[in-house]
Amino acid sequence: MKAMTYTEYGDPDVLELTDRPDPKVAPAEVLIRVKSAAVNPVDWKVMSGGLDPMLEAVFPVVPGWDVSGVVQRVGLDTPEFQPGDEVIAYARKDVVHGGTFAELVSAPVRTVARKPASLDWHQAAGLPLAGLTAYQLLSRLGTGEGDTVLVHNASGGVGSFAVQVAQSMGARVIGTASQRNHDYLRSLGAEPVEYGEGLPDRVRRLAPEGVDVVVDFVGGVLEQTRAVLREGGRHGSIADRSVTEAGGLYLWVRPDAQDLTQLADLADAGKLSVEVAEVFPLEKAADAFRLSQQGHVRGKVAVQVS
Repeated sequence: MKAMTYTEYGDPDVLELTDRPDPKVAPAEVLIRVKSAAVNPVDWKVMSGGLDPMLEAVFPVVPGWDVSGVVQRVGLDTPEFQPGDEVIAYARKDVVHGGTFAELVSAPVRTVARKPASLDWHQAAGLPLAGLTAYQLLSRLGTGEGDTVLVHNASGGVGSFAVQVAQSMGARVIGTASQRNHDYLRSLGAEPVEYGEGLPDRVRRLAPEGVDVVVDFVGGVLEQTRAVLREGGRHGSIADRSVTEAGGLYLWVRPDAQDLTQLADLADAGKLSVEVAEVFPLEKAADAFRLSQQGHVRGKVAVQVS
């Protein structure tokens, strides 16, 4: 199979298109013929070696954890799926090796859900990791009917999902973003506020008694969070571990087929959309990584494989 691989840690220049053996399929895995794979910041952070103390890498590495595609073959213990099923997955494994920027990827069934019919292949590939991050943080904070939720970096890849997921849970959403993204947030149903100095005052004008839940997808905003959180409120972050010292929750997203199915159902119910900023062919995956690294992309960056 064709795959993008790297043989040492580094920047996107270490990526090259190579021929690799087809993946083996363990009993509780499915083999997916990849249609699209989405880029996430964690992909190039792993590739740089930044997560080496946490994740074992076996070179050559095929990067990527987000995928949409068609089941090609099933393992011995996979009654959930059959060849021909259209699926999505946050296909993270315990070892960094056989990822999704390839023609084929094996994925544990605990990471796989059926593809939402309402999304195209690229939109579907952009849903798993970022969508699960938003869903799991909001869920673990007990977000529900009547809550007012503040989303830091609401126009970003994870934040835009959080806006929509929180509303599906019955919450009112206030979202921080630059002025140029305020119309986008309004289109998602959020009340936008400019980030930066004076943010607590702007939030308090919208929610004088404070907000019930704050979710942080940017980091460096703990003091602002504490300034707008009402007594008894809950807060969490994916970008700032120090929130735990202030009574908050730090989250590292977990592959979960049931949670991913919930997100797929929201998409098919018209309650969750996925914006795709740009699509690259497999051989240009390094350019897709570079675009993601710029940090100013609104929407997902996808790589078309087949």
